[in-house]
Amino acid sequence: MELMNAIYGRRAIRHFTNRDVPREVIAALAEAAAQAPSAMNSQSWAFAVFKGRERLQDFSERAKLYFQESFSPGSADPDVRMREILTKPGYNIFHDATTLVVVYAKPNHDRFAVGACYLAAQNLMLSAFDMGLGTCPIGFAQPWLDLDEIKAELGIPVQYTAVFPLVVGYPEGPAEDPHRHRPEFLN
Repeated sequence: MELMNAIYGRRAIRHFTNRDVPREVIAALAEAAAQAPSAMNSQSWAFAVFKGRERLQDFSERAKLYFQESFSPGSADPDVRMREILTKPGYNIFHDATTLVVVYAKPNHDRFAVGACYLAAQNLMLSAFDMGLGTCPIGFAQPWLDLDEIKAELGIPVQYTAVFPLVVGYPEGPAEDPHRHRPEFLN
């Protein structure tokens, strides 16, 4: 696949089939992710993979509850919209996918580790698109996944920082083509 086709064609997928993503495919995606640039070649990322629809449904319920509890009374309009989404009956923040990949920043005191994790996640998403897979970043899950008690429960060292959770799976159909704004130039 041509790079520009992947950049312009990759979209967030929110409807997945039941088909499991094999471990070797996830490993290939992580290898592609690890080709991302990082400050002074620090390679400050680590990957965790969580599989199973039921498991991710449980994660979704727990993350939604945590997110709802963190809203402050009288919060801004975007928070109201988020609350509406998260309290919708049956809403699964992981979109019923079978695989969740979380990109974590390693605790190596690299001030650019979070940025490197974002670059690795972009590589992973573009590579998944090239392999016929769909992905969707799951920002709602990040604060919950970064709680010390959740990291301990999941076997993640507490010094690692959850940066970029995303689901990976086989799309049920084509994604909607969202309108993109033209780039804004400041000079």
